[in-house]
Amino acid sequence: MSGLVTPELLAHVGRKSEPRRELVTRRDIRRYAIATGNRERKYLDGEIAPPMFYLALFWPVAEREELLPDGVARDPLLPEFPLKKAMAGGLAIEYFKPIRPGDWLTATRELTAIYEKKGSSGPLIFYEVEMTVVDDAGELVVREKTTRILR
Repeated sequence: MSGLVTPELLAHVGRKSEPRRELVTRRDIRRYAIATGNRERKYLDGEIAPPMFYLALFWPVAEREELLPDGVARDPLLPEFPLKKAMAGGLAIEYFKPIRPGDWLTATRELTAIYEKKGSSGPLIFYEVEMTVVDDAGELVVREKTTRILR
């Protein structure tokens, strides 16, 4: 390996975001359903949230000047990596209970892994972030594991 993943970089593994709490509204569910083409009546009426709704609920709101060159908000959970070009590496989502209007949900993200591999065009850095979403009773609603690749 090229040694890009240093002990200093690995020291960030286990870092957690501040919990973020949001209220689910019928209007937000309906708007998300329309924007994403979910035409089932239960979504259009805002009775239950479509899959992936939680992502939009917890997306950071950033002004244009705060965005990175690729249009994405800087993620304060992540350290400064020596490689900059990001690619999607994988997404695993587990749903435990439906999301309904009136739910207060809290999301917490954790940097769970950083590792290096050799690719055909050179070294690659992989990192994994796990997001857990719980309701006010502390019950798990969604768990998501995202893997990103840097080259």
